[in-house]
Amino acid sequence: MKTPICDFVRKYSEEGCMRLHMPGHKGSGDPETYDITEIPGADDLSDPSGIIAESERNAGMIFGARTFYSCEGSSLCVRAMLYLVMLTAKESGRRPFVISPRNAHKSFLTACGLLDIDVGWIYPSRTDREWYLSGGFGTEDVRAALESNPGCTAVYITSPDYLGNMADIPSIAALCREHGALLAVDNAHGAYLRFFGKHPISLGADMCCDSAHKTLPVLTGGAYLHISGSAPGILKRSARQALGMFSTTSPSYLILQSLDAANRIMSSAGFSERIRKMAESVSEAREGLRALGLVPERTGMEEYLKLTLRPKSFGYTGTELSEVLRKQGIVCEFSDPDCCVMMFSPSNSLTDPGRLLKAVRHTGSRKPVSGAPCGFSVPRRTMSLHDAMTSPFETLPADNNIIGRIMAFPSLSCPPAVSVAVPGETVDEFVLSCMKYYSIKKSDVITKI
Repeated sequence: MKTPICDFVRKYSEEGCMRLHMPGHKGSGDPETYDITEIPGADDLSDPSGIIAESERNAGMIFGARTFYSCEGSSLCVRAMLYLVMLTAKESGRRPFVISPRNAHKSFLTACGLLDIDVGWIYPSRTDREWYLSGGFGTEDVRAALESNPGCTAVYITSPDYLGNMADIPSIAALCREHGALLAVDNAHGAYLRFFGKHPISLGADMCCDSAHKTLPVLTGGAYLHISGSAPGILKRSARQALGMFSTTSPSYLILQSLDAANRIMSSAGFSERIRKMAESVSEAREGLRALGLVPERTGMEEYLKLTLRPKSFGYTGTELSEVLRKQGIVCEFSDPDCCVMMFSPSNSLTDPGRLLKAVRHTGSRKPVSGAPCGFSVPRRTMSLHDAMTSPFETLPADNNIIGRIMAFPSLSCPPAVSVAVPGETVDEFVLSCMKYYSIKKSDVITKI
């Protein structure tokens, strides 16, 4: 597969031109020599018709979708998806209304707040599901939410979630079609699922975002917005403008080249086999870790390239185990009191999962750590996301003084950027206890008038 963006920039760099254009480093250094702006021939990401358009078409051939590049991660794509949801609602003369589980990323909350989109939350119906990061939802919960909210514009789900759980997208997509709602999927952690036949677009989603940089050989910030070929026309017509509503006018050509080069890598002979071998290696390590009691028995579909350890029964909090592994040269993606998350990709060595298993075995077990994660309680909603996020606020320590106050911005740490309480909800004792449990030190609350 051709790499038109990479080829153009490489040729331009070799010409040794006097650069009387941005950026200010003028191409001195590496990788600066390949960092350019929209000079003639370099195309324009906001309205591509040349090398960027060709590269996006190449990506679309791989993913089976109308694909758009983002140099600002999936966060930009999430905002664009919500803008498209808003347009869809207004085209039919309705107010936009989205159903979503509680594990939505911060970018979902801020987009709904800025666009004044109403959100109906899906709350866990089962207590054996981890709600804070996984949302604790199943297909039956989506069905109930759709039946309770006729006229819903879209269902928005995160799959895979931060812990590696995957939703039953075909069943949810069928429910959405039955109720006349769009299905938008935050697939930030699952770009590689295209090679397992499990990509949301392949499974029936109308649109989704992929953080290419999370699981593919792409620089940080490289992402995709995918629109299904069967999606309503307004999504295809308006996707570029939706991205432009929130994106920079100075996209990184280093990131664009990275996305471009990834097309050649993904379409090359052997890449699919490489990623499947990595999944097999991860699966073997998962079973070994499960035998040690660090991975719970299967409760649903598990992501292929992610390992989430629950080490309390092994004698460690997730944070402690992460620190122990760091001393052995293994750096985790994320940890909190209950879990430790590891992300693999085809760029890892096939021996890395086994090395992780060996390191955990070498660490050895200790007396189990007591204490369960926060349960679940539905905070009282006092204001809409829009009203809360556009109100004057103050930042206060997360202590008893914020009980009874209204959240102005999400209460979270990043990663995972999933909020305990969302803007417009009132802080109660449960919310405060969760903030303390997850070491959230401060909170933005609406100023008292």
